Amino acid sequence: MDLIKKLHNIIEEGDLWDGEILLKRNQFLKVAKSIDTNLYYVISGSIKISVISENNEHIIRFGYKNNFTASLDSFISEKPSDFCIQAIKETKLKFITKKTHTKLINHNTDNQLLWTSILEQMVVQQLERERDLLMFTPKERFEKVFQRSPHLFQEIPKKHIASYLRMTPETLSRLEKS
Repeated sequence: MDLIKKLHNIIEEGDLWDGEILLKRNQFLKVAKSIDTNLYYVISGSIKISVISENNEHIIRFGYKNNFTASLDSFISEKPSDFCIQAIKETKLKFITKKTHTKLINHNTDNQLLWTSILEQMVVQQLERERDLLMFTPKERFEKVFQRSPHLFQEIPKKHIASYLRMTPETLSRLEKS
């Protein structure tokens, strides 16, 4: 069983969700310079995690159906984060607070190992993304993301994928056609 599904099932079976949120299209779940110590599970819809610099949005991650998401730096440190979390389309989320999450993770060694594995997986994904952005051409970045996450191209508007890949929407369109 995949790690995300396993964590979801543990929370579900323990009835540990602290609440549910429905975001309208383009509504912010978290704004820059705020603290957010919730871990979210996307039931439907999709979100983007981004940072704004000099009026440019830089998307660093997406959240979509059957995945967990968070402003991980704020979740871990309990301090304000520069990241924004915004709904791309109407999105329904369940959430678990850090307090509930900590109790769950500290409940037994299996839960601790599961959470450690999820975090390790996320770190590896971020490192792969950093490497891709630094070393590969736009075409190679497109191909790698398409191989890793083909569903992204059905779930997320092209302009957001282009931002995530650090290219213009026109470049992405050209690459899709070739």
